[in-house]
Amino acid sequence: MTQTATRAPSPEEGAPGTGRSAAVRPAPVALPGLPERVTIYEVAPRDGLQNEPGLVSVETKLELIERLVAAGTRVVEVTSLARPEAVPPLADAEELISRLPSRPEVRQPVLVPNLRGFERAVALGVREVSLPASATESFARANLGRSRSESLAVFAEVARRAREREMAVRGYISMCFGDPWEGTVDPGEVVAVARQLLAMGCREISLGDTIGVATPGAVRRLIELLAGAGVAPSQLAVHFHDTYGQALANTLEALRWGVTTVDASAGGLGGCPFAKSASGNLATEDLLWALEGLGVSTGVDLMALARTSVWLAAKLGRPSPSRTVQALARGLGGPA
Repeated sequence: MTQTATRAPSPEEGAPGTGRSAAVRPAPVALPGLPERVTIYEVAPRDGLQNEPGLVSVETKLELIERLVAAGTRVVEVTSLARPEAVPPLADAEELISRLPSRPEVRQPVLVPNLRGFERAVALGVREVSLPASATESFARANLGRSRSESLAVFAEVARRAREREMAVRGYISMCFGDPWEGTVDPGEVVAVARQLLAMGCREISLGDTIGVATPGAVRRLIELLAGAGVAPSQLAVHFHDTYGQALANTLEALRWGVTTVDASAGGLGGCPFAKSASGNLATEDLLWALEGLGVSTGVDLMALARTSVWLAAKLGRPSPSRTVQALARGLGGPA
């Protein structure tokens, strides 16, 4: 019989007579074509919480970030400096940023949708910002209240000012595969936006499947088209929503084609307040389970992160949508 999983029980995680399941871990079996290491770009504090129906306290957000870092996460997008009335769950962004401890070993980027958001970031001492561009006209207007070209002009100015201050800049492209108003998205539109973002000085471009309609073939095609236009896989990250259960498959396809940075959200939290068909993000734990089983390192502790998602689910008053968190929850001593 072929072994497909290993057991690594501990006193905390389970033993006979404790009423808890032993911790089951995937047995590493490598596949060709995958990177040795993947960077997790954790978005739970920002993208994960921005669509929550109830307000989450600053103290809970600070503890979430602390737990993510303690689990080994080295990139955590902490919040967004959007107008408070536009994204009420993140209206406490300035207080949150001002209370974050300095962590030289951890990147703590902040999303800024406009010049005013960037000015607030500078005043708060932020060292890295991300810019939310769109591949489609409709979502640019819904998300930012400007046309796509107008929003890109604003981002060019933000990037210029950021470079003057030696701040790192990341670019997001939303609606890379489908748009709820426009339907299937021409990949050539994504390529055009990506090239503009790189020309501005963005050091990384995150390809977003905002409404979760991508499949692995479409992912491969887009990465190939970008490479043909001079945008290397090493300059890309991927950001998949799991609306149709394709996020993990799409991510693994992107890794096969040279991408090594993956946006994910602890516990699978997330959604977009400006695109109602956008469901949760790829759960970081689901990604970690797959990568651990493939022998790909991330530096993030799966069990520590799962404990964090069990804790956060209790704070939010609902179960985690992550299948991995649900499976591990009993062994961790609580409901998912």
